[in-house]
Amino acid sequence: MKKNRNLLKKVSVVGAGLAGCEAAWYLAERGIDVELFEMRPHVLTPAHKTSYFAELVCSNSLKSDHVENSSGLLKAELRECGSFLIRVADECRIPGGKALVVDRYKFSLAVTNLIESHSRIRVRREEFAGIDINNNGSIILIASGPLTSSALSDNIAGHVMKESLYFYDAISPIVDADSIDMGKCFYADRYAKGTGDYLNCPMNKEEFDIFYDALVKGERTEIHEFDKVRYFEGCLPVEEIAVRGHDALRFGPMKPVGILGPTGEKYYAVVQLRKENMASSSFNMVGFQTRLRYGEQEKVLSLIPGLENVRILRYGSMHRNTFINSPLVLDHYMRLNSNPLIYFAGQITGSEGYVEAIATGLFCGINIYHQLIDRDQVLFPRETAIGALCNYLTDPVNGESFQPMNFNFGLLPILDGKHSKKKRAELKSNISLASIKDFSRRIPAVHQG
Repeated sequence: MKKNRNLLKKVSVVGAGLAGCEAAWYLAERGIDVELFEMRPHVLTPAHKTSYFAELVCSNSLKSDHVENSSGLLKAELRECGSFLIRVADECRIPGGKALVVDRYKFSLAVTNLIESHSRIRVRREEFAGIDINNNGSIILIASGPLTSSALSDNIAGHVMKESLYFYDAISPIVDADSIDMGKCFYADRYAKGTGDYLNCPMNKEEFDIFYDALVKGERTEIHEFDKVRYFEGCLPVEEIAVRGHDALRFGPMKPVGILGPTGEKYYAVVQLRKENMASSSFNMVGFQTRLRYGEQEKVLSLIPGLENVRILRYGSMHRNTFINSPLVLDHYMRLNSNPLIYFAGQITGSEGYVEAIATGLFCGINIYHQLIDRDQVLFPRETAIGALCNYLTDPVNGESFQPMNFNFGLLPILDGKHSKKKRAELKSNISLASIKDFSRRIPAVHQG
């Protein structure tokens, strides 16, 4: 293979989040010099709390590890492809039932140390100046995330030539373990399908009714927008779920089904808490994203049995997420239609979710590498989770009604014949895993390094 002069040039990766770190590591491990731009801590965002790379802003869970679950299948494919971040996540795992739950600070610190110590990666702690239309012949990957700075957002908008899209996302509170009355709570997993890693705060009907009334009446933070507030349906504020109906919470984040007390008791509603670290010194409130004012959060959460004297370590909050209309402006390799040297990855493309961001980062890393060595660009097979996700993000058919989406089995090709939901998931999972194994063997770049 002839040597490509582009190999002598660096690749600029903008954003040290999940997508950016995955792509930067992939390229650096294959001998490519990478400049990684990260604006924090010099320029802050409404949601990040540290200057570490790959910070998990919302939950500390990367969701299910079961391959017949959509997120579990996506992670299985990433492991098959040698994903850097999934490996680190596995090393930073803490108990979380069937989910891949990590100590968020240990995870981010580990990623930061590995990236900063890599001889091929030069970290630049500064805001990226913006896309140069000429670009000097080098490749740029924009992985700046949904909280991209205003200056870069305006610069990007000038290139994509489309109205910026957005939605509002919310974060759950984290509470101090020492403030929880453990005598009113118990450890258990739903349907006992785990090792008892979730802390449950049970409620009877009277307790739930009092909590519900306070929640829906609680004062919320204002959002200064002239148009209607748009939420991501997969991460609705708990109070927004509540206003949809008195029982909406009991079919959602406070669902009691499958949770039994220490002596087999059943409950009207249950609030679940998940460990934030191996020391169990703090807990994340599962599904309790909120935009309530801080004082209201303290008042409302104290109505939950076991949390009467709760100390909130991180309050729930809301932030605006910006993304581009990827199907109309990107080609199937995640490059700008107007400039094949500019790639996009991560949540700015409308890939919602931690694991999805990692997947798009790996996808772009592979294709940037192939472009640099004069090898044909690659598409993951459509029957794989990664292939189906990237196809959703880049298929022009989706452009007119494009919205952020997690990977789900509905994005995979339709099966012949009639099958139950469980059987469909099993069949699609088996097809995807067989396909990704064959694909990874045929693409040498996936396993180099």
